[in-house]
Amino acid sequence: MTQSVSDPTGLHRVLDRPLVLPQAAQRLDTRRELWPDEVRIRVEKLNLDAASYRQLERTHTTEAGEVDGDAVRAAVLDIVAARGKMQNPETGSGGMLVGTVEEVGERSPLGLRVGDRVATLVSLTLTPLVVEDGLERWDGRGEQVPCDGYAVLFGRSIAAVIPDDLDPDLSLSVMDVCGAPALTTRVVGRYQGATVAVVGAAGKSGSLSLVAAKEAGAARTIGVVPHQGEADLLTGAGIADEVVIADARDPVALRDAVVRAGGPADVTVVCVDVPGCEGGAILATSDGGTVIFFSMATSFSAAALGAEGLAADVTMLVGNGYTPGHADLALRLLRGNEGVRRLFERRL
Repeated sequence: MTQSVSDPTGLHRVLDRPLVLPQAAQRLDTRRELWPDEVRIRVEKLNLDAASYRQLERTHTTEAGEVDGDAVRAAVLDIVAARGKMQNPETGSGGMLVGTVEEVGERSPLGLRVGDRVATLVSLTLTPLVVEDGLERWDGRGEQVPCDGYAVLFGRSIAAVIPDDLDPDLSLSVMDVCGAPALTTRVVGRYQGATVAVVGAAGKSGSLSLVAAKEAGAARTIGVVPHQGEADLLTGAGIADEVVIADARDPVALRDAVVRAGGPADVTVVCVDVPGCEGGAILATSDGGTVIFFSMATSFSAAALGAEGLAADVTMLVGNGYTPGHADLALRLLRGNEGVRRLFERRL
């Protein structure tokens, strides 16, 4: 039985006992009726986070090497139906959504109005969600998922109205990763003339983090990518001082590539969606430096024990996806840099 009084964190929607926060819950209450501080969104599109989608893709790839889109779609539907939210049980991650506000509780503090088209800036892992169309318009072969259904935001949720001057899909892609450049800006600003290495630099969060680092005063930015194709894309975008190719899962290769490009780095930002990159990121960072892990594929025990075993005097931060003003910052960076905008538009 749910609570009769709402809580701004969404505890009143948690069906688990003993009570846990919505993100940790196994099941959420998805009833359509709102508590006074809630907002209901008519969902138009889900954006699955990269780590979650890659896991689903790998799990449902045929022996011929083709993604079984029907199986991926069925897996997502099963997760949402079972949990009342989109939270991949393997990765623990979810994503975000775009939709239109259809009802606002009388005591909602979010400042939203009926008819606003918004992107949620809180994870699907804690957002009550109901899918009503069986995801019939999605082929299961991409992170952006056309969807008809509804979702509920709590009093402490975050949502941003989609700007009129950008394609909605482009806005969704940017807002999905807006925490990374915001935290990068904050950390790089603490150093004087920092050298910043971004691992996974041609991706969404990586490319925005490169631009944010330079704007925050980095003297040298190093973009690390896994192969020549991404190196060519990143070089063409012109957003990194140096572009290097290295397998981020190979600690020595990653360290050496960053050092050859002018490192070790004062700040290393990890934006890749594969496991096993912790040791290399630590080795690529100078004593007294900072490593920002902005990937749900990160093993934080491996990072902590790895740094201890290497006697590495580095600060390690978990990118939590929220920094005040993060959406506005990311959109401004996109508008102001043609190179990073091309990288994003190429992915749509």
